[in-house]
Amino acid sequence: MKSGPKLRRVLLSLRRYVAFFLLMSFVITCCMLLFLSMLSGSMEITYTENGIRFAAVATFVNVIFLSLLCTVIDAVRRRLFVERPVRRIVEGAEKIMRGDFTARIKPFHSIDSGDGFDVIIDCFNRMAEELSGVETLRTDFIANVSHELKTPLAVMQNCGTMLQRPDLTEEQRMEYAETITEQSRRLADLITNILKLNRLENQQIYPAAKRYDLGEQLAECLLNFESTWEQKNIDIETDIEEEVFVESDEELLSLVWNNLFSNALKFTEPGGAVSVVLKTEGNSAVVEVSDTGCGISPETGRHIFEKFYQGDTSHAMQGNGLGLALVKRVVDIVGGDISVESEVGKGSTFTVKIRRAADGEIQGDS
Repeated sequence: MKSGPKLRRVLLSLRRYVAFFLLMSFVITCCMLLFLSMLSGSMEITYTENGIRFAAVATFVNVIFLSLLCTVIDAVRRRLFVERPVRRIVEGAEKIMRGDFTARIKPFHSIDSGDGFDVIIDCFNRMAEELSGVETLRTDFIANVSHELKTPLAVMQNCGTMLQRPDLTEEQRMEYAETITEQSRRLADLITNILKLNRLENQQIYPAAKRYDLGEQLAECLLNFESTWEQKNIDIETDIEEEVFVESDEELLSLVWNNLFSNALKFTEPGGAVSVVLKTEGNSAVVEVSDTGCGISPETGRHIFEKFYQGDTSHAMQGNGLGLALVKRVVDIVGGDISVESEVGKGSTFTVKIRRAADGEIQGDS
């Protein structure tokens, strides 16, 4: 409720008014008592012109003294309860400006709880904590990108060096050339995924929703990997419900299916099986992509959607750890949900839930 903070502000203003009223009442009362006391003859001064003048001068001097006293008290108050917290905040801000994101400001509990300094300090500390987290992610991202870029470049450099040997057979030359082509493709995919993920995280890509048949899109994406499953002799099982329509960004969702299918085929050994299921549950379209691959541990499952995280290091050369981070970001953007169930040595199942288009809804532009 918004009435709570408003009521506190009213009570705080009332308290300040009462404090100021009591202070001024004390000063004025003291001055008037001194003036009247002098006029009444307490200092043996009669009601003469000189006596009145003396009483007025004495009262004026008393006013000056009380004003100086109040000024000193206010200066001490400002130094202790205004300048000190401001100095702390400025020092903390200067540390942040120098790149020290560990800077934190201790709360300052002043007599006047409504001065707002504790609120500012709390916001500052939370901002510093967020900046510290962002800086850590940025540093890790740069380190991981550098590592991922170096790996294919090193392989390409080695193969290029080997190709310069004059005693190579034609078969060896073709093998090294294929390796260079494969690594250059991997490097291009890495750069493409980095750019896409950066645009998604900076909200430079906005979903262009339209109504379309999700089953048809799944079938088209799956057929793009036909050569891969035939080469590895992988059995493909499909159970795709017909006429399941969604209203979403078709291009973005194709990134999701392509990455999930690619991972399923990549981590499934020759002779294994990959299944794709599309069904409806209430207002949601549910897509399940399962494989009989190596599976992932519970620890890996908790980090699998993080950038550059690769739980299975034996397959590290086949990917760059960005695919599932890209999938997660796209699913979040389109308002869906993704989860994974897996068991080491038995395979994994990725489940994506997307809201279905309402029946009878008008189709978008095709």
